[in-house]
Amino acid sequence: MNKFNFIYVKKYSFHVFVALSILVVIQPSVAGVKNYLQKPDSLFNSYKGVVTDINTREKLPYASLTVESTNTSTVTNADGEFLLKVPKTDTDRMLVVTFMGYGSQRISLTSMLPEGNKIELKSLPIYLPELKVISKDPEAVVQKMLDNRYANYSNKNVIMNAFYRETIRKRNTNVSLSEALVEVYKQSYSNNMNDMAALYKSRKSTDYSKLDTLVYKLMGGPFNCLYLDVMKYPEFIFTNSIFANYSFKFLQTDRIDDRLIYVIEFEQLKNVMEPLFYGKLYIDAQSFALARADFDMNLTDNEEATKLFIRKKPYNAIVNTTKAHYQIEYRLRDNKWYYAYSRVDLNMKINWKKKIFNTYYNSTIEMAATDWFDDVNKKEFKMKDRINPNVVIQDAITGFSEPEFWGEYNIIEPDKSIENAINKIQKRLKKQE
Repeated sequence: MNKFNFIYVKKYSFHVFVALSILVVIQPSVAGVKNYLQKPDSLFNSYKGVVTDINTREKLPYASLTVESTNTSTVTNADGEFLLKVPKTDTDRMLVVTFMGYGSQRISLTSMLPEGNKIELKSLPIYLPELKVISKDPEAVVQKMLDNRYANYSNKNVIMNAFYRETIRKRNTNVSLSEALVEVYKQSYSNNMNDMAALYKSRKSTDYSKLDTLVYKLMGGPFNCLYLDVMKYPEFIFTNSIFANYSFKFLQTDRIDDRLIYVIEFEQLKNVMEPLFYGKLYIDAQSFALARADFDMNLTDNEEATKLFIRKKPYNAIVNTTKAHYQIEYRLRDNKWYYAYSRVDLNMKINWKKKIFNTYYNSTIEMAATDWFDDVNKKEFKMKDRINPNVVIQDAITGFSEPEFWGEYNIIEPDKSIENAINKIQKRLKKQE
């Protein structure tokens, strides 16, 4: 394993980035808990609510919310719910809400309440691509996407504030929850330097008593999400052999924030035997920038695919990967596209020799950019508590906290199951006081 947190398999002709998981045999233990104190901050307003389809009332997960003409933003959770914190100096601005395939909504922050806001978006019609307009060759569009990346993405080094969360579930029970506010030194898309990251605030809770004799850990932390930025790291999936490995076809056109998007499907060629990917690319019709990508690892050769994820496992465990899904989204700001949100869903089944029942672990890793700063001091950032791309967040941080831990910083609202887990943790902490 090299320092960039992806595995190079010698018999393969390409690099594969993955959300690296470690299966380690250790004795069960009880995670320590430490309370952090956060002074109340009255310099911002908070807005909570939900984003739904205006007709079906269906909740819209991972919709983007951005305060117009600022860098303040967040995304909805899997239940379509959001929590947005806005500096009081910006509360007279407009909130822009966008979601793939829906018309954007502009709402005055002055009309919003602290809680109970319901934002409804209207779906837009889906059209098949007009081949006379966009070319009959989807490979040409993908090639243009790659050729234009220096023009479409930032050529400046910037500081990105982001909220990071990783969860591990044993079947449907949360056994580990880690959250962090991350500062990222985001390198220019025009150079080949790798991004750097530091933890600003962080908390965790791990219930090892529910893990039997096995502790399931995730390696890489925020770097799993950063390396999903395939426009910054195209070699991790879009190598020089991209057209020798994949086939492409147009599916339809769509809309993001009223911009026309080409939806192109790609899949691994049948003569390519290595575990690659299949999914969809959402390419902006005007700039040919990649606005979003959703894709999965091909698990047909499950044994080879699983080797890419496992660093260490018990000798009596047979591990199979049942899901490896990836998502990356970009946001347009000042005619440049920036990292907005990425997510990894990794599910594994462990078959124990001489045991009747299998063990199932489901892990989710997600990170959302919440603010940007162009005034960058690389030397100063290097002096911070930077984390290594091989970091295990579960081991790097300690404790959980009270509700006001995050203060003025934007986070992704927890899903219902995570919210229940947090409530249980807080009740346990109160009993220990």
